[in-house]
This record gives sequence, C-alpha cells and structure tokens, in this order.
Amino acid sequence: MERLFSRGEAPPSSGATGPVPSPDDVIWQTVLNGSPAPAVPGGRREARMPATLTVPATAPTMLRSRRRQRANAEALGEHRPVPIAPAEPIEAVQPTRRSEPTPSAAPTPPVAPTPPTLPTPTAVPAAPAALVDPTSAVGPTPVVDPTPVVVPPSPSLQEQTPAPAATPPATTDNDGALAVLEAFAAMSRPNAPVHLAAASAPPPAAPIEPAAPDAVEPPLPDPEPDPEPEPQPEPEAQTPQERAMALAARLGLAYVDLTEFAVDPTVVSLIPDQMCRRHIVLPISRVGDRLMVVVSDPANVVVLDDVAAVVRMPIVPAVAEPEAILAAIDRHHRMDSEMEELASAFEGGADDDVWVQDVGDAAAADEGPIIRFVNVLISQAIIDRASDIHIEPGRDELRVRYRIDGVLATVQRVPRSMIPGVISRLKVMAELDIGERRKPQDGRISVVHSGRTVDLRVATLPTVWGEKVVARVLDSPVASLNLSDLGMLERNMGVFQASFSKPYGMILVTGPTGSGKSTTLYTTLATISKPTVNVITVEDPVEYRMPGINQVQVNSKAGLTFAAALRSILRSDPDVILIGEIRDEETAKIAIESSLTGHLVLSTLHTNDAPSSVTRLIEMGVEPFLVGSALDSVVAQRLARRLCGKCKAESVATATELAILGVPLDPRAGPPRVYRAVGCSQCSKTGYRGRIALHEVMAVDDEIERLAVANAPTAQIAAHAEAQGMMRLRMDGWSKALLGHTTIDEILRVTV
Repeated sequence: MERLFSRGEAPPSSGATGPVPSPDDVIWQTVLNGSPAPAVPGGRREARMPATLTVPATAPTMLRSRRRQRANAEALGEHRPVPIAPAEPIEAVQPTRRSEPTPSAAPTPPVAPTPPTLPTPTAVPAAPAALVDPTSAVGPTPVVDPTPVVVPPSPSLQEQTPAPAATPPATTDNDGALAVLEAFAAMSRPNAPVHLAAASAPPPAAPIEPAAPDAVEPPLPDPEPDPEPEPQPEPEAQTPQERAMALAARLGLAYVDLTEFAVDPTVVSLIPDQMCRRHIVLPISRVGDRLMVVVSDPANVVVLDDVAAVVRMPIVPAVAEPEAILAAIDRHHRMDSEMEELASAFEGGADDDVWVQDVGDAAAADEGPIIRFVNVLISQAIIDRASDIHIEPGRDELRVRYRIDGVLATVQRVPRSMIPGVISRLKVMAELDIGERRKPQDGRISVVHSGRTVDLRVATLPTVWGEKVVARVLDSPVASLNLSDLGMLERNMGVFQASFSKPYGMILVTGPTGSGKSTTLYTTLATISKPTVNVITVEDPVEYRMPGINQVQVNSKAGLTFAAALRSILRSDPDVILIGEIRDEETAKIAIESSLTGHLVLSTLHTNDAPSSVTRLIEMGVEPFLVGSALDSVVAQRLARRLCGKCKAESVATATELAILGVPLDPRAGPPRVYRAVGCSQCSKTGYRGRIALHEVMAVDDEIERLAVANAPTAQIAAHAEAQGMMRLRMDGWSKALLGHTTIDEILRVTV
C-alpha cells in the first residue's frame, strides 16, 4: 500500500525534464474525471486498479483535501506528495507473482468502461479477493495466483489508526463518489467483487507524520560519582550567652561574662543611666586612654559613635548578652545617688522647727523633688526585687528599708524635713485621707514600670515620730504560676492535690505574715478555676487581681465584713470560696458550715504549724466535731532564701548542725554533702537570690477527727500525723538543703 501512494518520476533514459505523474496520480485522476486510466508514459508498466479494494467512506473528502493541497503546492512552484490519513486501517491481500513479462510487450490501450449496475452491500461475497500489484504489466489474459498473502498494516498506522468499529456500515452523503469508485473498480476487474466500507462519521482529514525509524535507545550515561558531602552547618546558638559568644567570635571581639567580671565603679557613671538603658551599653573598665564598653550589637556604629561622643575618648567595644547588660545596669546604675541629691536639697532647712508646716511658696517649690524622690524610691524597689518598702520616720531622719528575699536592708536615710512631703505624696497616690494622721489607713497604688503594671498595697501606722508607711510590692504574676512552682516534695504535693480535687471540704494554709500563704492559695485557684466553676473570694485587701474570678474587697466602714460578705456569697451559688483570713468566731463558723454544705473553702490561719490549726479553730468557738468533719488538710509553710546558682559552693554538714537539726549521722555513709553561700555580683554579694518555700502538709483522717472531738493536745495530733508520713518544716528544709536549694543556716533561721 505504501507503493500505491508513492510518487514516481521518469527514469533517466526517458529524457523527461519535469516530474512524471505517478501511477497513483493517474488512477485518482481517472476517478475524479470519470475517464479510464491511461497508460503511464516513460516506459513504465501500466498501472491498474487492484482486483479487490476496500474503499473508505471518507475517500471523497480525503481526495478533495489532497487536491487542494496539490494545487497550493503547484502554485508555490513545488510538487510534493501529500500523505493521506485513512480513517480506518486498510487490509489488503497481495497475490504472489508468477512471472514477469518481457519489456518489449506492447501496452494494451485502455477500453472505455460501461457503467455497471451497483451491487448491494448484501451481495458481497465472504471470500476475499486478490490484490494485483499496480506496477505489474497488464497482458491480455493476466494470470493470478489464487493463493492469498495477507500483508499486515504499517506499524505506524497501527499506532495512529483506531481499530475499525464493529457496527454495520451506514449510508452517508458520499454515495455518488462511492459509485464512481465502484464503477472504476468493476471496469478494471469485471469479474472481481467490490467491497464498500462506510464510516458512521467522516473524520477530518489530517496528514500522517512519516513513520519514524526505529528509535535507537541512547547509551546509558556513565554513573555520576557520589557528590562530596556538604559541610554540616554549625548548630545555631540556643541561649543568649551562646548567641553573644558566636557574635563576638564572628566579629573578632571579646566576650565578657558580666556575672564574673569585676566592673570598675568609677567608669560606670561616665554614661548616663538613660543612655545605657536605651542603647543597652555599659562601661566596665578603662584600658589606658581608652574605655571598654560592653554592647549587645557591636555592628551598630551609630551607638558606638554616640558613646564615644559622650565619654570623649576612644572606646573598645566588647560583646555581652542584652539580659546580662540590663542586669548589670540595675546593679551599678542604682538610684541611690539620685536620692541623695534630692535629699541634699532639704539639708539647708534642717535647723528650722520641723514640727511647723510651711504653707508658703517654699513648700510649693519643694513639691517637684518630693514627687521625683517617691518615684525613684518605688522604681528602685521593683528593680531590686523587694517585697516590701518600709518608710520609717525618726527623730532626726527618715529611714527607707527594703525587704529583699525576706531580709530587711537599709537603702537610704534622708533628712527629717522630707517626712511630711514623702508621707503625703504616698497617701495621695494610695487615695488615702492626708488630713487623717491619728488612725491607720489602707490603700492601693498602681504604677507602670518597664512596660508592666505593678501594684502596691499601702498601709499607714501612726507612731510617736510620725506616720510609718509600709508598701507591699505585688509584682509576681501569680496567675501564670503552676503547682510545680510551689516547690513541694512529692508526698506533700500528692496530699495537697487530693484535697483541692474534692468538690467540698476546707483547706487551710497557715504561717506568719509574709510566708507566702496568698501565693499558694492563688496558685491553687489558678489551677482549679474553669469556666464551669464559680469562684468567689473575699479578701482584705485584694492582693492579686485575677481574671475569671469574682473578688470582693472587705469594707468595714460600709459594714462589709468577712462574715457579712460570706452570707451574701453563699446566696450567689459559689463552687469555690476563698476567704482571705479567718480572724474571728463568726467567720470561722460560716467557713466551716460552707464546707459542710458542698463548697470547697480555701482560707488562711495564723498558727505556727499544721497540727496547731485544729486546736486554734476549737479555741475560736467552733464545735470540735465540726472541725474534724469539715477540715480536709492543713498546709504550714515558711519562706527561706534560695542559694545563688552562680556562686554556691559544695561542702559537708558538721556534727553540730546535724545535732541541731535532729538528723542522725550515719558513720558508714559519712557526713552528708550540702552547699554554702559564697556571694557574687549576680546576687549582690549575699550568696542568695530568690526564695523557696518549706512545707508541712497534714492530711486530716478519722483518727485526727477523733482526737479533735476529744480535745487532744497539739503534740498528740502532731505525733499521729508524723506517724502517717507528715514531714515537719525543719525536715522538709533539710531535704531541700540536700538538693542544693538552700542552706542549713536558712533552715535554722525560719524554723524551730
């Protein structure tokens, strides 16, 4: 079939100068014009139609398309064969050739055909006919070998042409063209049947790309050698100290550990405090005629230029972490000097009568320094982590003390002339009556320091030399504390958690003032407070303000006492009730009755240890059988100073210390190893930084309830509690001393 659609040219011996029509051109031209096929000039053998031909129904459309393409090609001066894509595969049978005629045989002239009668499709015989090679010569009586040879279609056609449909042939609009083809086939081979193939829908004619030769697989490329492993990047620094050290190494600068470096106090004041905090820089030493300054960002040349302009000398930058620089600024840029400067302004009038109030212009002129002095006083207390500020008037001076880590320390002494102005300023800030000096007053101050709000609980107390003011600094974010922050041992934590997990009962926290009772209760509230739980507190005063909790402030002037508030709270459908302190019999009875009626009651009590709380409630007037039934657990606690983790030193406990603590010495194990306080710049040379709680947790069982009903003494109750696993305060402190949290000296200081 490829030869049937190929294009031929005249042989070289014919002398033709132009292209000669090929046999297939002659045949198709005859079909289109309706005339018999003439002999092919140029000595070629006469082309004839095959004996049997399967004609597709889309042939006319294909012919017209090919004719237009041929005309376009001739108009452009070239004549190329136009491939035709058959709609369906053509299966033909090629007969074997018996003999070749001699070249001298004369061609037989064509005979005009007579249009025969078209056979119906039903008359098509089943036997296939032979297909004569169109290039063979036509003799008067051609002999054809009846043995059929099946020629498979081209592989390219197999891939591109779909299989013929199994549906019967349908009548199309190309019946006239099919009749012409059938007539031409009958004329060429009168005795051969003609097979007609009709398509259901004529597909558009599209050229078939010439079959590509068998693709040769390219040779496999040589395997690439394994790439060299890339160098692993250095792990990123995780802590601020590691990041600062990496930055110093990258820039070729020195790294300074400010917790170990001895800062020269004479050069600290060369840069103002505000500038040090704004740029996070601090001068630490003098090197010849140059000044060494630690910075957090040594690549910021603007900061370095500003510092050099202020100190008026060349600077040598060093690197330190920002947190360490700010902590060093707090330690060395204290506000003591500023307070001394403000106090010196009043020394000129020290000889005047201090008991006479000046109402003239001089008092108004001194108002500015007084306000500044009070602000500096509060800011320095927050920086130093003070828990209380004590402003105590004396005969000749005003003493200011901070309680840091449970120990009072004097920070400032100012002239007596400042007492009226400082006390009045604090009372105005706390919204107290500045005209009332004979009665104690309580108030509250809210200030903003370093972007956070800090509350101060203010209390005034008249003394012989004036009003003493104590401000409790409430800076701890209690709402964010967890139970693990309380520092309880495993046994104590288990008993305490079992108590507040119950839906009702009473839990008491005992201890002196400043022992951390409120912190323990608020941490417990933060754990059990949920949107499904109604929590109401009544306090005097409200120390920590927590979201999601209804807090009531006691107001004795308005008649809102603890007892009156508790009566109203019980009508507000509470689930958990927090009572700031049980002070009298009425409050104790209401609290006991509330715990017996399905409420969880948390409160504080002032006793020395946990077993004493049972006898204390009985002494207040509560029935003994109610105490044992309502009370679930009692927690007694103290606060001891925590060892500085930077400078603590390991040591051994002496026999005297073990004897005082009541700890037996094991001769086989030797003296136990403990830690001692040393002191460094990180802890202000004290050896301690922060505080840790010592706990004594007593669970109230049936035996303690029986002892309470029998009015048993405290010692008997304590003995039973110890037999059940309760650890006394001193033994709890000893356990934490072995863990390295505190020292034996601190245990002996806060426990008996």
